[in-house]
Amino acid sequence: MCRRATGKRFPTVNASNGEVIAEPYEADSKDVDLAVEAAETAYYSTWNKTSSAQRGRFLNKIADLIDENADDLARIESLDNGKPYMMAKMVDIPGVSETFRYYAGWATKRHGKMLDLDPNTFAYTRHEPIGVCGAIIPWNFPLLMLAWKIAPALACGNTVVLKSSEKTPHSR
Repeated sequence: MCRRATGKRFPTVNASNGEVIAEPYEADSKDVDLAVEAAETAYYSTWNKTSSAQRGRFLNKIADLIDENADDLARIESLDNGKPYMMAKMVDIPGVSETFRYYAGWATKRHGKMLDLDPNTFAYTRHEPIGVCGAIIPWNFPLLMLAWKIAPALACGNTVVLKSSEKTPHSR
C-alpha cells in the first residue's frame, strides 16, 4: 500500500442485497505512478537484497497468517464477491495458503544452467529478478488469483503492483 494522489471514491455493494459495503478509493494514472515508485523503492532498498531462503520464509509466514485468519478472510471474500461463505472457507482460502507455501518452496530452487557449447566457450544462464511486476486480477476468486500472481513474483525476488477488480476491491 502507498499514499494516494487522488481522493476519489466509489461505492461497492453487497452482491446478496445490493447494500453499499464501503467506498474504496479509485486509482488514476498518478496513483499508479506512486504505486510503482513505492514498489521500486521496496525492490531497490530491501527486497533485491533479501536472500531466496528469507523470501521462502516470508512466503511461509504469509501462509501462516492466512491460515490463522481464515474465518475472517472467508467472510470478507464472501461479502466482497457474493460467493457462499463455505466455498470461500473450504476452497478459496486453503488454496491461497497452499499457493504461498508452494512458491515458498520454489524460492530456493531457481538456478541457472551451464551450457556445453564447445570446448573453448564458457556459457551459462542466470535467473534474476526483473524488479517491479504489474498484475491484474478479475472479480472471481480475487484472493486466490492474487496468490497466483504475487507469490511466484515475490519468490523470484520481484515486487508487485496489483490492480484488483473494482467489483471486488476488499478481499485483496
